[in-house]
Amino acid sequence: MSAHPSRSSRRVGYISPAASAAAQNSGYRKKKSTPSAAATATVVTSPPATDNAQSSTAPKQTEQQDKGERVAAKTNTSRIGTASARTRAPSQARAQPRRRPAPAAASLPMAFCSALEEAINTFVDPPALRPSVDPRNVLSANFAPVDELPPTPCPVVRGAIPRCLAGGAYIRNGPNPQHLPRGPHHLFDGDGMLHSLLLPTAESPSSDPILCSRYVQTYKYLVERDAGAPVMPNVFSGFHGLGGLARGAVVAARVLTGQMNPAEGVGLANTSLVFFGGRLYALGESDLPYTVRVDPATGEVTTHGRCDFGGRLFMGMTAHPKKDPVTGEVFAFRYGPVPPFVTYFRFDPAGNKGPDVPIFSVQQPSFLHDFAVTERYAIFPEIQIVMQPMGMVAGGAPVGADSGKVPRIGVLPKYATDESEMRWFEVPGFNIMHTLNAWEEADGEELVLVAPNILSVEHALERMELVHACVEKVRVNLRTGAVSRTPLSAGNLDFGVIHPGYLGRRNRYGYLGIGDPMPKIGGVAKLDFDRAGTGDCTVARRDFGPGCFAGEPFFVPDDVEGDGNEDDGYVVCYVHNERTGENRFVVMDARSPQLDIVAEVELPARVPYGFHGLFVTKAELQAQQQ
Repeated sequence: MSAHPSRSSRRVGYISPAASAAAQNSGYRKKKSTPSAAATATVVTSPPATDNAQSSTAPKQTEQQDKGERVAAKTNTSRIGTASARTRAPSQARAQPRRRPAPAAASLPMAFCSALEEAINTFVDPPALRPSVDPRNVLSANFAPVDELPPTPCPVVRGAIPRCLAGGAYIRNGPNPQHLPRGPHHLFDGDGMLHSLLLPTAESPSSDPILCSRYVQTYKYLVERDAGAPVMPNVFSGFHGLGGLARGAVVAARVLTGQMNPAEGVGLANTSLVFFGGRLYALGESDLPYTVRVDPATGEVTTHGRCDFGGRLFMGMTAHPKKDPVTGEVFAFRYGPVPPFVTYFRFDPAGNKGPDVPIFSVQQPSFLHDFAVTERYAIFPEIQIVMQPMGMVAGGAPVGADSGKVPRIGVLPKYATDESEMRWFEVPGFNIMHTLNAWEEADGEELVLVAPNILSVEHALERMELVHACVEKVRVNLRTGAVSRTPLSAGNLDFGVIHPGYLGRRNRYGYLGIGDPMPKIGGVAKLDFDRAGTGDCTVARRDFGPGCFAGEPFFVPDDVEGDGNEDDGYVVCYVHNERTGENRFVVMDARSPQLDIVAEVELPARVPYGFHGLFVTKAELQAQQQ
């Protein structure tokens, strides 16, 4: 479809010297200067010195590039028979992956533990017995890992980049295993990799967008990079039944022999991103945030360290914090298997963390992935996916569905200092992984929550392709306790976003990925919440076409040429064509009935299907603390 006639901007075509030199340097992948994990795994408690950090990370990034080649080589067998492997795009065929041998001087304890894991994976819990966590299935087609990519220019092949996107960067986070898994592997278990597309500025009409793909250098990533093999456990797939208990013993042995230190972090930072207080963070709920930086001049992505906010943040933080568009505050929580199972907290606009608010009224640990906020309240969903560590003893998993549990919604004043005012409302059958938005009506007497409801919650973790999510509008009367629910669409919709300026306030439109099946996104649907109760609320839709799939869409408001309406902006995402191997960044007009494509950027490398993304504006990139 042709570009929308009402939009205008200029295309550019300049290759930055830094990107050009990195791409043409024949010795780029041969550098071997690799510091130890202990030397590079830092905790950020104050703004990092960017100049020094960038210069010191160059050797690490070249080492990462070489490691990425080994991952691609190891996972090549999983790509056999897939459309993307049979019809690899020319840009993907240029660099053939090479296998680099693991370090020869592996310690005796590490070799012993690795041998034990091999025996467990072969005789006790072989992946082939559980197809949903068999790497040959999980890491196939566009779920297969890719190499790191240094900043590389990309041509705009259709339309023009809108001016409201100029100079900003679209960054998508997602799992990308550094090494071929020895045993079971869940999609959630992959190392975090950021795929950042830096868009040209309005002042540089001859430049091209720049794509850069880099691992988030978590403690886990660094330990396994130095070891040349997997060391730390796969949380979502490894702890299952007797095999899980055996792997737990191996983990204990690795800790006792100094191969890993859980106090340094066990997370992957592979889920989402957030920008606040002048810093960009890569998030994964099982660990602290990792400070990352996108260079606004070159597009290079660097990791600066694990951040505990001056020692005030412990254990972990949700991958879905909520940033108030009016106050600039950020509201968040963490959850875990020991009391208090949920802890709520917030950050001021400068990024300083406030005190914890433990929520002891949560009496069983559940899978609390997302929540919502309004102007005065924080809303916590408690669903039927629960943590049950003793489930391994009975041959099951430590996380699973409890069909006898009644889901409920907890409402807490947003600025509460304790949980004394917490109220719970039962909502049978309402299991949500993500929220779209929430707001207050009737002078604060009623709360409205919009979220996709997982209809087959028992499949949410192990058989995601069977999951169907129905978007619902839930209304809670705080005075009477009455709860009502209205479906907004019968389609399989999730990974939804709204105009970020309306978070916590009443809004009308949401943009969601169309599961085809989940987690592959075959298109984008626009819902009009004001049509609730009249049938299907879909008012616009775009299907990417046969064999074409994307990830979560993201809405970018048009604050340059827009008229201020809520849906005046653009929906952006990465799209992969499984038939041809082509990969593109797509910009869609959010107000058009078919979500018309106004611009496309051809990407030089494959971007695997991932999780959540973020658009960081030019002003935010330039405001990153040094």
